[in-house]
Amino acid sequence: MIANQVALIRRELWEHRSIYVTPLVIALIVSIMAITGQAVVSAFDQAVDIAIIGATNLGPAERAAGITVLMTGVASLLMMAMWVLTVFYCLDALYAERKDRSILFWRSLPCTDAETVVSKLLTAVIVIPLVTFAIIVVTHLVVLSIASAWLAFQGANAWHLIWRAAPLANNWTGTLIVLLALPLWLAPFIGWFLFVSAFTRRSPLLVAILPVVILPMLEKSLVGTSVFFDAFFVRTGSMPLFKGVSTGDIFAYRGDEWSLNGEVPSGLLSLVDLSRFFGSGSLWIGLVVCALFVTAAIYVRRYRDES
Repeated sequence: MIANQVALIRRELWEHRSIYVTPLVIALIVSIMAITGQAVVSAFDQAVDIAIIGATNLGPAERAAGITVLMTGVASLLMMAMWVLTVFYCLDALYAERKDRSILFWRSLPCTDAETVVSKLLTAVIVIPLVTFAIIVVTHLVVLSIASAWLAFQGANAWHLIWRAAPLANNWTGTLIVLLALPLWLAPFIGWFLFVSAFTRRSPLLVAILPVVILPMLEKSLVGTSVFFDAFFVRTGSMPLFKGVSTGDIFAYRGDEWSLNGEVPSGLLSLVDLSRFFGSGSLWIGLVVCALFVTAAIYVRRYRDES
């Protein structure tokens, strides 16, 4: 079983090169943007000097928080790309093999329909996030190296400003948790996309999106409730993974100026709340829904006549 899954996942990486090509392209664009940004900022000599002096006088927690914002911004771009990639991968995973008739060849191998569909689910839930994480780590190192070279050129101490302050392990651990938690939270959509990929004969994207758009509208107009709207749209932006941190928790207004209010979150990991995430009933309900859709996809693949 495990050997079959490893072989099937390798097949997915071989057939769907966008799994690693897409994040690599975005990482390259981000790196080029970092170089371009440094060149543009260099034109403001006086402002740059003042900013470097101010950053040098900040404490290590404040510098760590600033670098965390930079690293989180880079990771967020690749994370959004990962979700878009996951959607298109799931819609294509079972549809493409029927479209090009390669399903007849794969069915001749000693792998069951369940193993095949599960391998595609594991690719969407685990492999794509891990590939994205590896590319995020490399991109972080490249961007920070570019910033270090620019700071050194400006006469600043890059080791003090960046590398001593950067909470690399903290941010990378937090990023990995978020990348693995996101597909779990959005598992119902992944299961639905795999099911659509298994049964639709054409236009899987259209078939998958139409119910998401039409059902909330019909429910609102006919019944007056918003169950589908909450399930489709509110759930997407309400993953209960982070502790409640607002601007007021970090800064306070005293007199005529803003000042730090307590401890500054120095890394992404300090904002992650796994007990809240795994204690959410919505997570487990979503996983059950995903399992039902995946089971339906296995059934459709097994009994659909492709001859």
